Parts: sequence; structure tokens; C-alpha cells
Amino acid sequence: MAKITKEAALLYHSQGKPGKIEVVPTKPHSTQTDLSLAYSPGVAEPCLEIEKDPLKAYDYTAKGNLVAVISNGTAVLGLGDIGTLAGKPVMEGKGLLFKIYAGIDVFDIEIDEKDPEKFIQAVKAIAPTFGGINLEDIKAPECFEIEDRLKAELDIPVMHDDQHGTAIISSAGLLNALDIAGKKIEDVQIVVNGAGASANSCTKLYIALGARKENILMVDSKGVLRQDRTDLNASKKFFATSRTDVRTLEEAIRGADVFLGLSKGNVLSQAMVKTMAADPIIFALANPTPEISYEDAMEARPDALMATGRSDYPNQINNVIGFPYIFRGALDVRATQINEAMKLAAVKAIANLAKQPVPDVVNKAYKVNRLSFGRSYFIPKPVDQRLVTEVSVAVAKAAMDSGVARKPILDWDRYKNDLRALMGYETSFTRKFMDMARSNPKRVVFAEGTHPNMLRAAVEAKNEGICHPILLGNDERIAKLAEELELSLEGIEVVNLRHDNQLERRERYAQILTDKRNRQGANLQEANDKMYERNYFGMMMVETGEADAFITGLYTKYSNTIKVAKEVIGIQPGFSHFATMHILNGKRGPLFLCDTLINRHPSTDTLVDVVKLADNTVRFFAHDPAIAMLSYSNFGADESGSPASVHEAVARVQEACPDLAIDGEMQVNFALDASLRDAVYPFTRLKGKEVNTLVFPNLSSANAAYKLLQALTDRESIGPIQMGLNKPIHFTDAESSVRDIVNVTAVAVIDAIVEERKRL
Repeated sequence: MAKITKEAALLYHSQGKPGKIEVVPTKPHSTQTDLSLAYSPGVAEPCLEIEKDPLKAYDYTAKGNLVAVISNGTAVLGLGDIGTLAGKPVMEGKGLLFKIYAGIDVFDIEIDEKDPEKFIQAVKAIAPTFGGINLEDIKAPECFEIEDRLKAELDIPVMHDDQHGTAIISSAGLLNALDIAGKKIEDVQIVVNGAGASANSCTKLYIALGARKENILMVDSKGVLRQDRTDLNASKKFFATSRTDVRTLEEAIRGADVFLGLSKGNVLSQAMVKTMAADPIIFALANPTPEISYEDAMEARPDALMATGRSDYPNQINNVIGFPYIFRGALDVRATQINEAMKLAAVKAIANLAKQPVPDVVNKAYKVNRLSFGRSYFIPKPVDQRLVTEVSVAVAKAAMDSGVARKPILDWDRYKNDLRALMGYETSFTRKFMDMARSNPKRVVFAEGTHPNMLRAAVEAKNEGICHPILLGNDERIAKLAEELELSLEGIEVVNLRHDNQLERRERYAQILTDKRNRQGANLQEANDKMYERNYFGMMMVETGEADAFITGLYTKYSNTIKVAKEVIGIQPGFSHFATMHILNGKRGPLFLCDTLINRHPSTDTLVDVVKLADNTVRFFAHDPAIAMLSYSNFGADESGSPASVHEAVARVQEACPDLAIDGEMQVNFALDASLRDAVYPFTRLKGKEVNTLVFPNLSSANAAYKLLQALTDRESIGPIQMGLNKPIHFTDAESSVRDIVNVTAVAVIDAIVEERKRL
């Protein structure tokens, strides 16, 4: 992890607009009518409805998605009592995490009051504004009384994350670490170093999960909490042991199975760790300096299962894995509280998620080939996009089952889809073509079966019910790779095209190709040689009907793939060219970009074909095309070079397709800004229309544009999508992620479904 300097941290918080969060309008506000609806007189109507039924506030205001992060600054991080204003950057940061991980809006509120009763009254007075309250950085023991009172006296979820967040995440980690170590929670000896709010909550949750109180020793700065000590407050007395033979951490740790550190750095020595039981579980959570460093702990005990609070070591206990999703689930059922059942549900959901196959996006974020459940990975990573569905759903269900939900969820699949859409992880656009592919899965050949991403994508596509995969490649290498990646090949056909058992097939394919192309100079010997190449062999599988679609491109140059596709599959009747499209899908809907892959310097004839293919493809995705043909000039302003070619292509398409919404050539700002275009060029066929399809003058501009948009925006990318070949042959590229390949696979399956319907 890069070292964070003081200068970098201060610059991050001060540059541009100071701070980390802002308020953004969610309704139109550009006209007088908009403002009249937003405020006077229109705002009176929801006010009157809420007066009659206070719960209507969830329908007419932001209350249901608004959480207050509230602190008095008495226990800020490891900085102590630095005051309310000094703690504000932390509260803003918490607000940012709520938003980016769960789509929850936040007001951070710093209350300059240390008296618990006055603090409670202040929070109660502002509570009607919010759907939930996250208490933060309030010192013990006052935090216990504050949380307990607010939970009892308010009808919205209240949680002190310093206590319960660490408890929930560490409990999930503990369950999984015990599973790996082959130990039972009711049998293990646990030492907790630190006796503050987090330690209190963690230990109580461990007990709720089955740990025995008599097997737990808690240690504060003065030693083991014992019943013969006279300096213990009420919360510490609860954990005091009757044992008199242990007084120090060194004595307590001997033979212990679990160490939980919630104290300060470098208090656990290697010598102490060496005295622990076999397969010791060490959670050293002091931050930024753990009670013992990862390196020292593993050197002392290579059999240890280790977790820290840091992101630069395996198994980070990070509250962000829990609190955004716990509040998300609680808010979505309008829960009156966050109870023990909801916390335990979150624990089990987080623990179970770590045992599931890890998505490509997580592996990519941590720059590893694969993460799999084991000693170095028993807690999900914060970037795991599945947390929002797994944890939020579990919490919402627990709220309903325990009777604290006021708005039950009736369709859990729809709720999961809504959560993915809320966070931009999946859109209704993507779901539609995924669902269509699942309705009639086809046989899809994956050319590069020995490529890790291609193999993962094939397995994932099968598991999602999108297709019946056929992998091309050396069967032994594919089996070995699948074993390394912990992937099951059950139900997946593997074809070693170079094996002797494929001889008859290769010869048959060669003869078919020769017969098809003998007037283009093809001969049988050359065709036989070509059948040892994956693209020729795989495309012939589709050509002969032995497969329905083909995915290639991770290893192969496009120029070679294009050549093979033309030879084996051919171009659709009525066209002389084929092309590709990328779809970039965002909040404004999909944007279709062509041609992003095939035609380097398209002639006018090529551009005409690209436009007609784009028209067909956009309609294929159930959208009406509004096409702008792009250049660096507008409507004939430059009469030479590519603008002239584009200009002529527009004229030809407009003549041939009088009802098609297309115009150009035009600069991209006029294409995408309808009001600007209509004001300056009111004569266009696109007047009043939002352009959804862009046709570029050459491959360089198209390819650069889609990669630039992909890099700089949060738009979902789908493609490249083949347009114009006779059969469903689709391409990927070297940078394609597993999800990219799965998306293209779904498109290929739909393409095959459409082809099948044409033949009926």
C-alpha cells in the first residue's frame, strides 16, 4: 500500500470543493413549473399528506434513504477526544462510504455535547429528518448508554458502528477461521486485549454465536479483568473472570486459540504467540499499527490464521464490509431498529460470501490471479460488489422475520436486481438480454479454452444458465488450469481440435471449406492445415450447425480473425462489409458506437454498410436508432477528406432510408446536445431527438472514443458486438474481463436465437 503523506492527505481534502460530500438535486428544477412543484405552492400537497400519515414521509421525502452520521468527537479513530469540529473529516468520510457502497445519502452532524443526557435529547430532536442514525466515535462507557437509550426511544434504526461494525465483521472472520482450523466456537479459548466499546460488542457477539463466557479472558491496560479487581466499571465487570492465576496478557495468551486485539500497537510479542494453541487465530486490529505485525506473527507461527485492520495484508477486518449494507437492508424494509437478529444475519451472510467463488472484479482490484477461501482469504474484500445484495437481503429478511419491518419485501429477486441497478452493477438493459439468453441457452464455442479469463467466463456463463459451453484447446492443460482456478468443468464439453480423435472432423470441415471456396483458390491440403487453427475449426463448428455461436479474440489478432470469418462464415447478403459495435450503458440509457474494431479507413460504401448494420443492430436491442455520423466539421463545412466521405454517406443513406433518423456529418458536441443542435441546425432529421447511435469516420476515432468513455465514465460497456456476418461469430479483445466475455456470450446467444427463428 502506498504511504500516505500529510501533504497528500491535506491536499485531497482541500483541493477543488473542500470536503468529500455534497447535496445533489434529484428532481427537475430548470423551469418555473419545476420550481413551483418543488416549493410553493406544490410542496403543500405532500406536507398535508404527511400530516395525516407520518409514514408518508418515506414516500414524499428523502427520509427513507437518509442516514445521520452523528458524533461528539470524544473518541475519533485512534486520535482520542479531539473535539467535534476536528472529527468532521471522519464523519464526512463515513458519509462517502455510505454513498459509494450502498447508495445511501448522509448528513454528517457534529454535536458539541459530552453530557450523555443532553446528547441524547439533541439527537432525538433531529431524528424525524432521518431514516436511520449511525453513531460514530463516541467514547466508552457513555456510548453504551447513548445507544441503548436512542434505540429504545426512537422508531428508526440506530447503530454505534464503532461497537457493532467491528463485531459483525470480526465475527464473520472468526467463524470462517475456526472452520479452516477445524475448531468449534464453543470449545476455543479466547483472549481479548482491550476493553472498550468495540471489545465489549465483539465479545458479546461471539457469545451470541456460541462462545462460552468462561472461556474468554479480557485484558485492559491494567491486566486481566478479574472479579477481585475493584477498579472495574459495569461493562468490564460483565467479562471479569473468577480465575486468579492469570493477571497479564502474557499469562492469558498461553494455550489460547484466539487473540482479538482492540488496543494499541506492538503489545503482543512473538514469544507470546509461540505459546498459543495449534492453528492460532490472531486478529490484531489496532490501526494503523497492529498489536503484532503480520510478518512477526507469521514468522513466529506459520500455522496462524491472521487478520488485521489494514488493507495491505490478507483478511482485513474493515467495517465498510458491514455498515453500508446493514443500513441498506434496514432502510429498505423501514425497520424500526437494528436488532441482534439482523446483526447475526449480517455475520452469516458475510461469512458465507467468502466461501463463494470470487468475481473477476475483486481479483483484478487486488492484482491477483485468484482468491479462494482459505488461510489468506476468509473475509470478503470491500470491493466485492456482491456484498450489497448478500448482506442487505439477509438483514432485510431478518428484520421481517423478527417483526421490526414496516414495509415487507415480497419479491426478493426483484429486490436484488434493484440493488444492483442502484449501485450501477447491473442495469435493466443488461438483465433483459441476460434473461433472453437464459430462456433458450445455445451451444457456444469458446476459442481460447486455456486462457484463464475465457475459462472463467465459460464456467460463469454455464452457471448463469446463458449457454452450453464448448471449450477448444488442449484438454489436459484446460483440466489443470481449471483445477488451479478451482473451477468445475462438469457439464462443459472440451474439444482438443488437434487430437487424433478429431481427425474425421478436421477432414470433413476441410472438404466443406474447399467446396465452398474452390473458386477463390482454396485447395484441400491448405484447408486441412487450417483446421488445426482454433478460429477455423471453431467457426466451422458454427458453419456446420454443430455449435450455435463462437467467441474468440483474447489471443488472436483482429486482422487474422476478420480474414477467417470472411472465409468460413461470410458476410450477410446485401452487404459488402461487416463491422462491430460497442454499447456504453449509463443513466441516460445506452449509447451505441460503431465501428469500433474492423474497418480502419472506411470508404463511403463501407460507411453506408456500417450505418445500415447499426440500424439493424440497435433495433435488435429494442431501441429506435437516432444516428449521428461524426466528423470534425458540420454539414459540409469541409469539402475534402473524411468529412466529404461521411457527408456523401449521409446523403446516400437518407435517400435509401427516408424514414431513418440520421444526419451528419457533425461534431460530437452537436450530436449529443439536442438543444444546441436544434438551435444552430434546426433543419436536421434529428430535430427533437436524443442521439443514441454514433458512427465514426474511421477506426482510430471510434476505438479511442469508446475506450475514453469507458475509462472516464461509469458507463457499463458491452461489446464488441459483431454486425454483418452470416452466423453468430463474436469477438473479445486482450483486455476483456470475465464479465465482458460473459456479456458478449449473452449477445452471441441472442444472435443465435434470432438466427434460429429466421430458419423456422
